[in-house]
Amino acid sequence: MSSPSAARRSRRLASRFASGVRARLRRADRLTLAAAIVAAAAGALTFLIAATVFRYHSVNHDEGVYLMQAALLLSGQFEIHAGALADAVHPWFFVEDGGRLYPKYNPFPAAMYALSMALFGEPRVTLAAVAAGNAALVYLLGSTVFDRRVGLAAAVCFAASPLAAVTSSVFLPYAPTTFLNLLFAVAYLRSVRDESLALAAVAGVATGLAFFARPYTAVLFAAPFILHALIRVAVAVRDAVSLREAALQSRLGPVRRHGLTALLGTLFVGVTLAYNLRMTGSPLTFPYEAFAPMDGPGFGERRILGHTEAYTPELALRSNGYALWYLATRWVVAGPLGTLLALAGGGLAARRWLSGRHALGTGFGDESPGGDHASETLAGRRFERTAGLLLVGVVVAVVVGNLFFWGTNNLLATLSDPTDGLVAGFGPFYHFDLLVPLSVFGGLALVAGGRGLSGLRSRLASRVSPGTARTAVLAVAVLVVLGGALGAAAAVEAPLDRHSAHADKYETAYEPIEAAEFEDDLVFVPTPYGDWLHHPFQPLRNDPGLDGPVVYALDRDPAEDFAVIDSYPDRDLRRYAYQGTWTPDPDRHVAPKLESLAVREGSRIDAETAVGVPDRVQRAVVRLETAGGDPSGAGESAAVEYDVRDPGDSLTVDWSLTPAGARLAGAPNATVPVDSAGDEVIVTVTLVDPAGSTFTYRQEATVRASGGRVEVVWPPERSVCRLTTECGTAGTYLPDDPDAHAEWVAFETEAEGNEER
Repeated sequence: MSSPSAARRSRRLASRFASGVRARLRRADRLTLAAAIVAAAAGALTFLIAATVFRYHSVNHDEGVYLMQAALLLSGQFEIHAGALADAVHPWFFVEDGGRLYPKYNPFPAAMYALSMALFGEPRVTLAAVAAGNAALVYLLGSTVFDRRVGLAAAVCFAASPLAAVTSSVFLPYAPTTFLNLLFAVAYLRSVRDESLALAAVAGVATGLAFFARPYTAVLFAAPFILHALIRVAVAVRDAVSLREAALQSRLGPVRRHGLTALLGTLFVGVTLAYNLRMTGSPLTFPYEAFAPMDGPGFGERRILGHTEAYTPELALRSNGYALWYLATRWVVAGPLGTLLALAGGGLAARRWLSGRHALGTGFGDESPGGDHASETLAGRRFERTAGLLLVGVVVAVVVGNLFFWGTNNLLATLSDPTDGLVAGFGPFYHFDLLVPLSVFGGLALVAGGRGLSGLRSRLASRVSPGTARTAVLAVAVLVVLGGALGAAAAVEAPLDRHSAHADKYETAYEPIEAAEFEDDLVFVPTPYGDWLHHPFQPLRNDPGLDGPVVYALDRDPAEDFAVIDSYPDRDLRRYAYQGTWTPDPDRHVAPKLESLAVREGSRIDAETAVGVPDRVQRAVVRLETAGGDPSGAGESAAVEYDVRDPGDSLTVDWSLTPAGARLAGAPNATVPVDSAGDEVIVTVTLVDPAGSTFTYRQEATVRASGGRVEVVWPPERSVCRLTTECGTAGTYLPDDPDAHAEWVAFETEAEGNEER
């Protein structure tokens, strides 16, 4: 227990801290407080969306890649050392290299998620911090280029944009990279304005980290700033040549500052190349290239996994044109209204700059709390114009640069349909950085509009009473704000509704997993989208060492499944399965189950299958076959069957397994060979009614025979199929759900290992 004196000291410290906070709040001006509130609200909203709408993650399965990568970094690893089990535990978008598995993405975004995992045990804290940081940095950027009122309005526009609200709430790299790009832009501009070497260093580190996170995105954003720096350095060197030594130092300031930015930025380029060397064996081969060599920027044939596209300049213009249209009409704040505001702000700035004035007829940068604007100076006008043109340059660089990358085309499943493909749920996120200039110029238009309303009130006051003038202007302002707020809410609501429907689907699908208590388990999971973990089941992730309380493995062919079981001989076995077909459609739910498994073994295994039979069934066909037991070695199935007349209201089938093969009772002279390395023994009971309609009970058992013994994973996978003998997961039998099947359906199966004498 703590002493009374220690408790008093703690209370005094808490009191002093609270007093300090109150004092800072009293000293802070209203604009600063408002910007802090906007940033905090953006972070809180992001955390709320992430914890509710995306509580099971989104339909963009790259989230699982970054979270798995974050877990690896926390454990001091860059890759999973899976050895012979690599195929069984292969995560989505991981490169397989001789038993080593590593992600195709650079690690810095994952490192940001890992930080909050280490500090708080919750990676969504990073999402909230990045969202708040982006809003705060947009405020600083708008304040730096124009003034703090513009910065505040820009922060609101950015935070309220659907693209920012949705993309910031998922574990993807776009918002974190924009955070670094924004930090670079603010530090760069202020280093130029204030001639600060320290801020130049911050700018270099920020853009270097952005390159380490997403190289192409960082280069596009930084391109206009790099061009500006080169011009300034060239001019400074030219001017310095004709100056005496005394004046030389002042003229070479840009060279030192931009040189430092370039040096630190290049340092992290070197870190990126070193990471490439570590992971791929070549500094110039990025992990994404090792995963899919034809997935990078450029035209011609582009390819990733099974998806191939002839990416032409014409297709680039079409797909990016649609993406920009969707961004302008759906994914910026208030949809088209927000875009019109940004265009109006840009037009206003251009007109004022051409006439040699500030965009708002004011000074620039951070005004003191006691004064609204700094003095009109030539340097101030030049800086504002240069900074504004750099933001326009970001628009040009991002738009043109993305023409060379086919990723935007892949977001648009159907080019002309904004509700199809990933763009429907996330927007054109490769253009995420465009929100920055759009928000800043939109903020400029809002502030200019506010000034216009103030001028309108003054003009009206000269014609009508001051009270009437204030009321009229207030009514106009309320209508504008209300319309904008409704537009912003409607724009955000549509994608969030889509994601909420997916969250409901995932909640149903993961119910048995969440209800289970894992201590030392091995769980086989289905492969609806191919042999990948986390695609689609993102929450089902392994610990980096493949040694956590639960290990998830892909349910594949018998030999591969037995190899996994042999690697974890002491773990409890389970199988996660579901009834239904897994599709991206959020309205198509599945009915899940998590069943315990065991390996039955012996020199002989005797099995019994009992099924229910409805009225009017006059005949049943019992069949046993193996998937790979053809003695000819052709790999085709071998089978035996017999008919049952008038089966009654139930039917029991006896069958057995030995190293020599599988035998079906009732066909005593027929033994179906079993592949000793691993095979699938399939027993079906097909009920036939007088009209010829059929209903089939199907069970598929994983079997292995070696050393005079036979093993089988029990229970087998069971399904019930109408009008076909094989129906996949659509007919998965759910023994614990009485509402999943007709009342007469019963499907019991037992097996026991015996030793033959």
